[in-house]
Amino acid sequence: MSELGRKSVEEFKQAAKSPIVIVLDNIRSVYNVGSIFRTADAFLVEAICICGYSPTPEHKQMAKTALGATDTVDWLHYTNSVEAVQALQQNGYTVFAIEQADESISLEQFDVAAYNKIAVVFGNEVEGVQTEVINACNGCIEIPQLGTKHSLNVATAAGVILWKLVEHQLKNN
Repeated sequence: MSELGRKSVEEFKQAAKSPIVIVLDNIRSVYNVGSIFRTADAFLVEAICICGYSPTPEHKQMAKTALGATDTVDWLHYTNSVEAVQALQQNGYTVFAIEQADESISLEQFDVAAYNKIAVVFGNEVEGVQTEVINACNGCIEIPQLGTKHSLNVATAAGVILWKLVEHQLKNN
């Protein structure tokens, strides 16, 4: 890992994080949650809020996809996603559901620089982000899609969104 210039767990914990928090709204698959942890590690995300029945890192099968990222990325558990959204807003985060909804902002039009601290909510693999969670958010971001399908796997969507949110940081380094 040192040849690749990768951080140790301790270096990761001490590193300045991207001002981004992920909220997982009733994600069913432990593998999707593990994959999102790994992506959060890759982009130095501040934390993940695991909500509802989404699996937490104690689940033994998460290690298959997280590959140690549950040791680096901070996480909190909330019984419901609205509670997490409200807590984040009280701490200065602007919260966006990643969802196809009326008045969604298309990802390529989203101005990341307009926000100091961002939280993004990813929804259930079948149902998406719950309506009451969308209503609690400051807005929605939609990933444009050009094919016949109307959705992406939640872990894939997280990778696309997180890349967009940190891209400007990488260009400025």
